[in-house]
Amino acid sequence: MTLANQLTLLRVALIPVFVLVFYLPYKWSYLASAIIFAAAAATDWLDGYLARKMNQSTPFGAFLDPVADKLMVATALVLLVGLHKSPWFTIAAAVIIGREIAVSGLREWMAELGKRSSVAVSYIGKVKTTAQIAAIIVLLAFDVREYPLMEILGYVLLYVAAALTLWSMMLYLRAAWPALTSEGSGDQS
Repeated sequence: MTLANQLTLLRVALIPVFVLVFYLPYKWSYLASAIIFAAAAATDWLDGYLARKMNQSTPFGAFLDPVADKLMVATALVLLVGLHKSPWFTIAAAVIIGREIAVSGLREWMAELGKRSSVAVSYIGKVKTTAQIAAIIVLLAFDVREYPLMEILGYVLLYVAAALTLWSMMLYLRAAWPALTSEGSGDQS
């Protein structure tokens, strides 16, 4: 078990802690959950860095890392949807979560076709991830009744992330389109 894989597993283990802290009946619970989320986001960067630097990339890590990322982000967005109760917020969260599911399925299918590299992570995907992590941290960390400008910043970052989410999904679909439309490339059910 490599150090990078251990960090990824830590990120998964932090999810129930994050949820429990979020629901604690204390004024500081949202800030504490933002700190936990930020620490988990830092492990995402660190595990990839360590895997490359120490030449310890593994098939297990390649599978688990994106799953851990998506679980953490989806959990945070679901919690925030319940907190913010805005249809626009819910739509942005649904776009982000839906795209993650769709692109994960697309990558899996392309891997089965031996063409996973055509849907590798793009620069836009990295910017999208940065925007959504920043949005989640801001929206968790600040009490919007005390810091209304931070709520606006969080919403702007979330909507930017949702727009980049759609853009990156279109880029992935365009890259995969030849395989998606070629005959015999998949089940027609």
